[in-house]
Amino acid sequence: MRTQVGIVGAGPAGLTLAHLLHLEGIDSVVLEDRSRDYVEARIRAGVLEQGTADLLRDAGVGERMQREGIVHRGVYLQFDGERHHLAFDELTGKSILIYGQTEVVKDLIEARLATGRPLLFEVADVSLHDLESERPRIRFRHEGADHELECDVVAGCDGFHGVCRPSIPPGVLREFSREYPYGWLGILAEAPVSSDELVYAHNERGFALLSLRTPQLGRLYIQCRPDEDIAEWPDERIWAELHARLGLPGWTLAEGPVLEKGVTGMRSYVVEPMQYGNLFLAGDAAHIVPPTGAKGLNLAIRDVRVLAEALVDWHRTGSRAGLDAYSERCLRRVWRCEHFSWWMTSMLHRSPDADAFELKLQLSQLRYVTTSEAARRSLAENYVGLDSV
Repeated sequence: MRTQVGIVGAGPAGLTLAHLLHLEGIDSVVLEDRSRDYVEARIRAGVLEQGTADLLRDAGVGERMQREGIVHRGVYLQFDGERHHLAFDELTGKSILIYGQTEVVKDLIEARLATGRPLLFEVADVSLHDLESERPRIRFRHEGADHELECDVVAGCDGFHGVCRPSIPPGVLREFSREYPYGWLGILAEAPVSSDELVYAHNERGFALLSLRTPQLGRLYIQCRPDEDIAEWPDERIWAELHARLGLPGWTLAEGPVLEKGVTGMRSYVVEPMQYGNLFLAGDAAHIVPPTGAKGLNLAIRDVRVLAEALVDWHRTGSRAGLDAYSERCLRRVWRCEHFSWWMTSMLHRSPDADAFELKLQLSQLRYVTTSEAARRSLAENYVGLDSV
């Protein structure tokens, strides 16, 4: 098999890259080790920066997103028994869009299949070879047969646990990471929306987040231990804790049947550089952020936007300048988002060993963010996505 760009991973990064390249006449093959049903059912992020939504719309894969996505013009920060609104549209002229990553993936899969170009699910034994050569190869097994795919470049969009990053020789990459002493217990509930915007709640019992996927589906989280046993959290206990952390006089949290629940640990992770030879890493294969800042999906889309532009320039002009600068360009944004996500996480979560001093510092920071126009604008600019990074 022969293609111009071999893409490992059919998540948002890999599928978006394949579509952007197709629009420019560049061929690709997309390989995914999971089934289509699994990929389309993964519950992940749900907040799209305006730049992400604009890219998907401009690329012709945003029709359903525009129809079903929910525009939010800000968020609430709740602490010390009060809820404060940060109006992103007034502070930045931008908004965010609530549209689940699962729906983005479904739209991108449909667009890919419509092109007639290869999108192979349930591939196995993927391995990368000759990454420093002009003809890197991907070997894999699909439907009982062994295959070899020759490419101009390989895009590693296969996530944190994928095969692409470990295919880079030892000593090339430098890793930066931080593990957090808490996780999120998240539920998807058949419950009507209780707030017109997302609510980020600081509470002495721990952080909580009120979000949604649709007007009828709530997505809610509570801070917990990263090794929390989900069996110890029956639905009644989850709802009681959500009421305790989110409750305010005169406001009611709507309940409903819990459709899914699970615990996710939290980490920050970055690898430098994000490229080796003709292998280019994107999305979770290169970086992880805590979910507090809603940056994971948006960073992945930004990565492949930069990579697609560089690949188009290379194929049109023969210049590798864009490809050579790929890692440097992406990492500027990655580290900005890493800092913002760490800052939001540190400000809102209760550390297991936190004392009264730390609690007072958090409350002071939250009061400053909600009363200073400069601080509100800084949070808003980072949340909706900085164009200049």
